[in-house]
Amino acid sequence: MADGHGIVVAVIDSGVDARNPQLRDAVQPGPDQLDGGSSTLDCVGHGTAVAGIIAARPTPATKFYGLAPAATILALRVTEQTEAENGTTTGRRGTPTALANAIRDAVARHAQVINLSLVSYTDDPAIREAVKYAVDNDVVLVAAVGNNKELGNKTPYPAAYDGVLGVGSITPEGQRAATSQTGSYVDLVAPGTQILTTATPDGLTTMEGTSFAAPFVSATAALLRQYRPDLTATQITAHLKATADGGQSGDGYGAGLLNPYRALTEWTDASPRPAPQSLHQAPTRPNPTAESTATRRTLTWALTGLTATAASVLLAAVIPRARRRNWRPGLLDPKP
Repeated sequence: MADGHGIVVAVIDSGVDARNPQLRDAVQPGPDQLDGGSSTLDCVGHGTAVAGIIAARPTPATKFYGLAPAATILALRVTEQTEAENGTTTGRRGTPTALANAIRDAVARHAQVINLSLVSYTDDPAIREAVKYAVDNDVVLVAAVGNNKELGNKTPYPAAYDGVLGVGSITPEGQRAATSQTGSYVDLVAPGTQILTTATPDGLTTMEGTSFAAPFVSATAALLRQYRPDLTATQITAHLKATADGGQSGDGYGAGLLNPYRALTEWTDASPRPAPQSLHQAPTRPNPTAESTATRRTLTWALTGLTATAASVLLAAVIPRARRRNWRPGLLDPKP
């Protein structure tokens, strides 16, 4: 059964509000690099929304839940700055040192996946070294590529660093969102508009931006880390790109649209079938339970995690050879 159980996903962001009923049992507090207080404080709701896409728990009150609803969210607070589509920013901005420390904290606290739904347009040595440290410690790093395509399209970090999966946003029609940035740092695209997710202090909200495309990739990486523990972070990164749905050209799409179903059921040269003799490895065929669970979960993700329009788009995302859709990114992207 692939549901993220036993996998720690670090959300380095504005904090995660553990008061939300769907996150109450999902969040593990980590250091607060912004105020030195509680990482379960989220004054802007950004990190709470990101965490919900990954690991919101099912509840009787709502049909929405995360793509990896049994994963543990390690909350690490580094910034409160948010960015609107017109480029204006509000809130307190963290520091490069804080972000670098948070990445290292995530490794020290045994995170297998790190979600970075934040953008800086400065190549900082401390962040670069922290990213390398995480890569060297077999951690999957996923980052938003930013929402400034129409405002200069500057190189986004940490998405542009080696070993980081840079995620762009698409629209329901399958085209790159107008604000989603383009460049060689875009490795995959995922839905980033009309994304239903958890709000602070409770309930649900709808969010937009590459910040909310990235956690779909992080959640899928968590499912793979659970289902295929024999794979390295490098193999998982390559496998996610190899199983993406292609079909679009240009540097705004990378390898194509994330496809969680294919990622859980197809093997590539980057993710060979495990040897059958080991009791600790996955079976030589995709486990039927895991496969059916992956199918059910990705379809549920499509049907309950978004509005009706977005749902039809995401449904295609999880069925092999389906048409690509579109999501618009752009409302929120904290910068370190």
